[in-house]
Amino acid sequence: MTNKPSSKPIHKIRDGTIEVSIWKNEGEKGPWYSVSPRRSYKQGEEWKESDSYGQDDLLPLAKLLDLAHTWILTQQQQRSQQAA
Repeated sequence: MTNKPSSKPIHKIRDGTIEVSIWKNEGEKGPWYSVSPRRSYKQGEEWKESDSYGQDDLLPLAKLLDLAHTWILTQQQQRSQQAA
């Protein structure tokens, strides 16, 4: 029904150690988008990633998700305008 998403995100938005990746997927009805948030942290000398967030991460994460939503809407509007 749908093709595999690309191996790289189409867009990333970062605030400090929090990042939201936006993925473009192709389906029968055209492209659709998904979002993957993650938090980076350093353990010793090694950087790791987590999908767990602390209280201080919540507002920056919410802002990044809002920006991701706006970016996706803009892409969809541009696609609609090009199709018209």
